[in-house]
Amino acid sequence: MMVVHFRGILFGSLALACLIPPPVSTAQTHEPTISAAPGTLLRWVVPGATRCGMKERSWAALAGTCFYPIDLLERTGSIRIAIWGSGPKEFARISVEPYDYGTEEITLPDIPQANPSREDLKRDAGDRVLLSKVWRSKEGPAQFTLPLGEPVRPMSVGKSFGVKRVYNGKLAEQAHMGSDYDSPVGSPILAVASGTVVLAKELFFEGNAVFIDHGDGLISMYFHLSEIKVQAGQEVKRGETLGREGATGRATGPHLWFGVRWHDARINPKFLLEDPGRIPAVKRVSP
Repeated sequence: MMVVHFRGILFGSLALACLIPPPVSTAQTHEPTISAAPGTLLRWVVPGATRCGMKERSWAALAGTCFYPIDLLERTGSIRIAIWGSGPKEFARISVEPYDYGTEEITLPDIPQANPSREDLKRDAGDRVLLSKVWRSKEGPAQFTLPLGEPVRPMSVGKSFGVKRVYNGKLAEQAHMGSDYDSPVGSPILAVASGTVVLAKELFFEGNAVFIDHGDGLISMYFHLSEIKVQAGQEVKRGETLGREGATGRATGPHLWFGVRWHDARINPKFLLEDPGRIPAVKRVSP
C-alpha cells in the first residue's frame, strides 16, 4: 500500500524552472539569470553554439543547443554557466531554488530489501563500488538526439521523481532518483537511444538492472527487470529490447524504474522524453 503526501507541488516544466529578471549585480555585466529547481534541465541557444560550460566542466553542444542539467541534490545558490558560439563566449547564471517534491509512505512486502541483513548491506556496498566506476566513465561523443525514445510501451506517465520515501516507517537515505512507469507485466524494456551497456546485473536494491552509456555523459538506467537480455560491453540500438518489466529488488509490484544521469547530474527523465523545445531556456539580456 502506498500513501502519497504532496505539499505545494506545481506541475509542468515551467513551474519547475522559469525565467526571472536578472538582479542588479548581473544586469551590469549583461548576464541573464534563470531560476530552476534541483532535478531539472535548462537549455541555451546562441548562433553557432559549439560548446557549453558549467562548474569547471565543458562539453560539446548538442545539435547547436547547450543543455545544463541540475542535480537533484544540488544545493540552493547560484551557478555560472557559459556558452561558446559564433561570437564571444557568453555567461549566464542559474539560481537554484528550493523545491519540495513531497513524501511517499510505502509498505514493503516480506522481502530481504525491507529488512536487509548485515550480509545484504555488505552486498549493497559492493554494488555501490561497481556503480562508482560507471559514474567515472569517460565521456565520449553523443550517440543520441532529443527527445529520447520510450523505455517501455505502452508508455505511462512517470511518477515519484524526487520524492522522499518512507519504507515501512523508515525514511530512505536519499530521494527517489528516477521515475516509475506502469505497463503490463512482462512488457519489453527498450533502450532509449544507441549506446554501450556498461552494467547489466542483479543488484540488491535495484534488482535486475541495466545501465547504458550514450556518450556526452548521458547514462540511462532501467531497474526491477524480471530478466536481462543484454550484457556489459554490448552495443545496443535505440528501441532494442534490454529485458522485461518485473518486480525484482526493492519493489512492491511490477513496474519500470527509469532514470538518467547527464554530466553526473540526476534529473527528471521526462525532460529528455519530451519535445526539447519545451525545456525552459536562457534568454539574452540586452546591453
